[in-house]
Amino acid sequence: MTNVPTPHIGAKLGEIAKTVLMPGDPLRAKFIADNFLEDVVQFNSIRNMFGYTGTYKGKRISVMGGGMGMPSIGIYSYELFNFYDVDNIIRIGTAGSIADKLNLRDVVIGLGASTNSSYAAQYNLPGTFAPIASYDLVSSAVEAAKAKNINAVVGNILSSDTFYSADKTALDRWKSMGILAVEMEAAALYMNAAEAGKNALCILTISDCPLRGESLPAEDRQVSFTEMMKIALEIAK
Repeated sequence: MTNVPTPHIGAKLGEIAKTVLMPGDPLRAKFIADNFLEDVVQFNSIRNMFGYTGTYKGKRISVMGGGMGMPSIGIYSYELFNFYDVDNIIRIGTAGSIADKLNLRDVVIGLGASTNSSYAAQYNLPGTFAPIASYDLVSSAVEAAKAKNINAVVGNILSSDTFYSADKTALDRWKSMGILAVEMEAAALYMNAAEAGKNALCILTISDCPLRGESLPAEDRQVSFTEMMKIALEIAK
């Protein structure tokens, strides 16, 4: 028995490219396929987690939704890395700014992903694991942003298991440690990549500023955050 198709991805071997762009929202995956890729073929619609493969400037690239939270991206990225022989996953998602210097629509490159999750407990490590991005992808993303005159801030982000937290002071304490922004997936992606010996990066657009009470509407998050998409498309290989 082969491992593919999996319970969550309906693709056959060879239908997914070596690099996958992974927004959380499957409709953002469709937006990218419709507006940036050529010769597009849909490889997944299970649970409406849309996945597509096409070409961008002659490069074969896939894009697929990853869902919300570490359990969701943990499943999809594990299957892509381990069953579909994907080498690179670039998460392109939204985040809430914590750092004062970040504003709505700013781009953040997640060098490291601190977390309040126990996702790493499964590895039974004799200490605390630090989830980090692939240096090659980080450096390529920084250069691509410069080339496109996009101001991308690089640093540590927080992958949180909770969107609505009972601890109302938690973000202020993470802020005191230099955390730039909070999202919900990168740490699991980085850990799955590390275990598989693959590459991962999280590029984020600030959609809200929870400490300042600022936010953008859902439609903007789906179709207007194109700067991070362009960076990810340029560094795909």
